[in-house]
Amino acid sequence: MTEECFPDEFVWGVATAAYQIEGAVTADGRGPSVWDMLCRKEGAIWAGHDADVTTDHYHHWRQDVALFRELGVGGYRFSIAWPRVQPDGVGAVNDKGLGFYDRLVDTLLEAGITPYATLFHWDMPLAVYHRGGWLNRDVCGWFGDYAEVVVKALGDRVHHWLTLNEPQVFVGCGHYDGRHAPGVRYSMSEMLRCGHHALLAHGHAVQRIRAHAASARVGYAPMAFPKVPRTEADEDVAAAYRIFGSMRQATHWNLPWWTDPVVFGEYPEDGLRVFGKDVPAFPSSDLAQINQPIDFLGLNLYDGQVVVSGADGEAEVVPHPPGAPITGFNWPMTPEAMYWGPKFAYQRYGKPIAITENGVSLRDWPSMDGRVHDPQRVDFLNRYLRNLHRAVAEGVPVEAYFHWSALDNFEWADGFRERFGLIHVDYQTAKRTPKDSYYWYRRVIETNGAALLGVEAASAYTQRFEVERKRVASILEAFPNADR
Repeated sequence: MTEECFPDEFVWGVATAAYQIEGAVTADGRGPSVWDMLCRKEGAIWAGHDADVTTDHYHHWRQDVALFRELGVGGYRFSIAWPRVQPDGVGAVNDKGLGFYDRLVDTLLEAGITPYATLFHWDMPLAVYHRGGWLNRDVCGWFGDYAEVVVKALGDRVHHWLTLNEPQVFVGCGHYDGRHAPGVRYSMSEMLRCGHHALLAHGHAVQRIRAHAASARVGYAPMAFPKVPRTEADEDVAAAYRIFGSMRQATHWNLPWWTDPVVFGEYPEDGLRVFGKDVPAFPSSDLAQINQPIDFLGLNLYDGQVVVSGADGEAEVVPHPPGAPITGFNWPMTPEAMYWGPKFAYQRYGKPIAITENGVSLRDWPSMDGRVHDPQRVDFLNRYLRNLHRAVAEGVPVEAYFHWSALDNFEWADGFRERFGLIHVDYQTAKRTPKDSYYWYRRVIETNGAALLGVEAASAYTQRFEVERKRVASILEAFPNADR
């Protein structure tokens, strides 16, 4: 490795989630999920959108893998839809649904792309929800059984697994805020019980993966909630780290409550204090069940809070100033979070890090020349990845980076309003159009990060786009309208 590059073994990748891209919600025996239910609820999804078709990846997956291969990624993080594998969430296995992922994995490997499979990215089978969902302790065993089915089928070829994606969101937004599926507003104590069962399910899944895929590397992907010191003075850095690892309010929007049990086998003391009587009762053996060894910690990282050491030495969150850059999702652009987030997470948890999601929502569209110009995404990624390199150069063991997302897709309760993709999708025709950022990221991958670090000027990349666009166009023409 040179200081201009990332480590030779660093994995550059892209990420997606099954419900957001697959569509085909009734095809080949797939059962309904809680998100299918929520999409039928009036006013639940922006503009009444649903994911019945979305990018139709289920029928265009070969074309998509070809685009990923041309992009040059070394890894693809995708999720497996529980209701596609087990329509009722328990019992009978849907061979056609499992076969879809079997073919996908084989094709990824043929393309030289390492599959990173996520077992749960929010699409709980509706039948499981009707049996109590995350409130029902039995769900932990059911999830373990599902994990076993998947790992037995794919574990001879898939060697990188993630159990849960962002439990803070699917538990908190789905079972407390009511904004995400299943769209209920439980009490704080009920929400925490759901969260505890989700963590138990993680532990069960890790055990099943270890039992049936001996060479597996297992990770877990919470939201990172990074904190950025306002200056690099020792007192501000210490203040930011204190807030990063603490719980000062009774809220699901934090990292320690959801990660300390996984890594340390205990809930944080300040979390137990602030949640108080709402913490569910559970046997002490639960913590040992949750505390299964993981090989890496995934971080989904988009923005961060700025922190300063106040006059009295107390850590204080500093509001972003008026007019500070924001994304299409109105999230603050804080590139330094990509340095401090992995740094603090490794300092606290001591696990190798994978950036399992990072990207930016923009309101981009095809221009009159037929291309999708997204210079702000290029600038966003250039800034964030330069900060990631700083963390790596200082010894933080970051193994991989997965851009969110490979494709524009269904953005949960916000429908199709937000576009995160490197590849533009026309949802009426399923036409794929790689954006300028796709070609820019391709060059970053080709140079193992040297390009974004200033060895080549970012503006010079556009001179390469024309040749690369023609090559990608020929790849797209080689595929039928639907893949099987």
